[in-house]
Amino acid sequence: MNTISSLHKKIINKEISIRDLVNSYLEKAKADKYNAYREVFSDIEEDILRAEKMLKDGSATELTGIPLAIKDNILFAGHIAGASSKMLEHYTASFDSSVVKALKEKGAIIIGRTNMDEFAMGSSTENSAYGVTKNPHDITKVPGGSSGGSAVVTASDMAVATLGSDTGGSIRQPASFCGIVGLLPTYGTVSRHGLIAMGSSLDVIGPMAKTVEDAEILYNAISLYEPLDSTSVKIENRGQRIGSSKKIVAIPKGTLTTGGLDPELKKNFEESLEKLKKAGYKIEEVDLQNFSNALAVYYILMPAEVSSNLARLDGIRYGDRKTGKNIAEVYGVTKGELFGGEVRRRILLGTYVLTHGYYDAYYNKAVALRNIIREELETAFLKYDAIITPTTPTTAFGIGEKVSDPVSMYLSDLFTVPANIAQVPALSVPCGKSSTGLPYGFQIIGPRFGEKILFEIGKIVENSDFVA
Repeated sequence: MNTISSLHKKIINKEISIRDLVNSYLEKAKADKYNAYREVFSDIEEDILRAEKMLKDGSATELTGIPLAIKDNILFAGHIAGASSKMLEHYTASFDSSVVKALKEKGAIIIGRTNMDEFAMGSSTENSAYGVTKNPHDITKVPGGSSGGSAVVTASDMAVATLGSDTGGSIRQPASFCGIVGLLPTYGTVSRHGLIAMGSSLDVIGPMAKTVEDAEILYNAISLYEPLDSTSVKIENRGQRIGSSKKIVAIPKGTLTTGGLDPELKKNFEESLEKLKKAGYKIEEVDLQNFSNALAVYYILMPAEVSSNLARLDGIRYGDRKTGKNIAEVYGVTKGELFGGEVRRRILLGTYVLTHGYYDAYYNKAVALRNIIREELETAFLKYDAIITPTTPTTAFGIGEKVSDPVSMYLSDLFTVPANIAQVPALSVPCGKSSTGLPYGFQIIGPRFGEKILFEIGKIVENSDFVA
């Protein structure tokens, strides 16, 4: 398995050159058969030379010379960042996002941008304006979303690792469907500066990797304070969560009896629990009364923020433009033709809940319940190191299976949404496969700034040969 850590050792030991490594991944990326890449970059010579110089002068890091890819909503100066939408098909980024800047400083080489659900709205990558991405474990299945392209690129080794963005599970759910590791960092630890916004109080950029160790390496590289980002938390204000100390984790009551939970998934999940028990962890059930309400809260707050964030994309201020007889027609035609169906649905829903007369009935109540959910989890973390659940209720579903049933699609985020609502970190780790060969994911939710706890527990779950 080509991981960041294994390839770094080969580069340092001169078993492979940076140029040869990058070229080998460019060849794989150009042969993409899953529609996972939106674009493979050709202008990376300067990045290769920079990495080679760092290796020569002794300033190389673990990421120096490592080929990575980024989701199509992360800005990279001089390159198109289109959010897989016709609306931004010709938008070229004028500056580097904070995460791209951090990766370049570490000597990483970004070789392409990956397909996604348009403006990160979806759970399957079927909503891309450029076609669905296919799951490498079964090309008749979706890879999950919205970071489906990043998941597939990582799982099929068309890049060593990738970055995605997670608003309600958009890193962890596709990581589960594709059998890789996906991390939602604590809100504010990874800067959103240079991320095309979907839901500003929910969006977080995070790593997608083959191993927990690689996810940790990437997280440490991009977890920086950004003064240009008002949501970025200063390093000294991030607490002292140094690791798992209580040796006790909890499963929300009713999780394993949730309707629609795959029986094979339940079996694999319980086997992973045994690994934790062998490692000395105690496992209890916890009654989180509002945990299951997070999905309803999410589908009020998220569309409201979508409505606000996408209002500027009207063909006049930002975005491509369609012609019309007057300004009203320009607005209507532009948004009607350049936004996809799911984007229009969420804009309309968000505008509705923000309308006078419905604001108090829906939006304010959702905000109040969000605070209750956050407080409920904070109280649980006084006793427990982490909350654990399956990442998703099922394995990857078929392409086209849920397109006409958006509510059913939304339910695939059942276990992932609470972490975004509470702005806490969560990690998805592979935990076996179904009898048909499709991966399952094991989710670990931690306290704010508790990423080290997640990595510690995740490595136990990940290691099938773990012995206490």
